[in-house]
Amino acid sequence: MKTRNSCREWRELLGAYALGHLEGDERAGLEAHLEGCAGCREELAALQPVARMLPHADPARFDLAPEPPPELGRRIAATIEAEKQRAQRRRRRTFAGFAFGGAAAAAVAAVLLLFVLGGDSQDAGQPVRFTDLPEGIDIYATLEPHAYGTEIHMYVHGVPSGTLCRVWLRGPRGVSYPAGTFRYRWGDDSDAVLSSALDISRTRELVVDTGKRTFVAPVNPPGATATTGLEEAT
Repeated sequence: MKTRNSCREWRELLGAYALGHLEGDERAGLEAHLEGCAGCREELAALQPVARMLPHADPARFDLAPEPPPELGRRIAATIEAEKQRAQRRRRRTFAGFAFGGAAAAAVAAVLLLFVLGGDSQDAGQPVRFTDLPEGIDIYATLEPHAYGTEIHMYVHGVPSGTLCRVWLRGPRGVSYPAGTFRYRWGDDSDAVLSSALDISRTRELVVDTGKRTFVAPVNPPGATATTGLEEAT
């Protein structure tokens, strides 16, 4: 079943196609995709009337573009710099040392990004450790408390590109609370930001399903220690 996320690359070409600016292999590939995707056909149908009206627009009647706020450039530059530093820390991180240090770095970067963008202040994120992972696979997360439940900054690396990852939080009695899904793309170092209705104080485990394997990490009160298990998916 196709989703909007799985069609993202094709949807980015719909505007150029509606304007008649798409040629060659891109045009042929998009047309082949449209034959089997009703969602993209619907979006194209919504764009085509706008594309037909554009030649009739009178530039002389356009209002002047609003001036951006003076601090916007500084905020964008600060955000980009924070993301670059976080990516550099990830590249330097080794398999043996990423478990705690990587999660802490992600938590600091997330708090810094919220500050730069003017977000609501929250308590520091709680790192979650995944250990005993297969060679070449890195998984870690940061949990942040919110009024609606728990925000999860999830990082997965080393699974096959295109793998659909499903995430849950488990409560004290083993009840699972879904947090959402994301699709891993090779070379994509960005975090997946998910959320669950389960409060972080009641969370006991973080569960990540990467297709053929399910990984479980304990979520403990400060100062507690535990090991992490690997469950084979049934």
